[in-house]
Amino acid sequence: MSTHASPRAGAAEFENHAAPRSRVRRLSTETKAAFKTTEFFAYLAVVVGLLIAGNTVEGQEGGADYFAADKVWLYVTLLTIGYMVSRGLAKAGSRDPYDDGDAR
Repeated sequence: MSTHASPRAGAAEFENHAAPRSRVRRLSTETKAAFKTTEFFAYLAVVVGLLIAGNTVEGQEGGADYFAADKVWLYVTLLTIGYMVSRGLAKAGSRDPYDDGDAR
């Protein structure tokens, strides 16, 4: 029997063997965690401010309530939608260094 010589250098080592799969190491996360951002704290501050304002602002005696609960919750909902869109845009392309805690 004759052996088959491959024209590629070092190809004999890999013939009839599947290439080993290497584990891909993650170097970055997509973005910072949401609770670590200043946008999150600004969002919380404005929501708390809206809720306090909605509770304290009242119409004159016998008058209509100028900042009723339906308006407060509408503004909170719009603010939440805006925050979610901003987080989505932030995740679109930024990177944050990833530390998986592995000791080498």
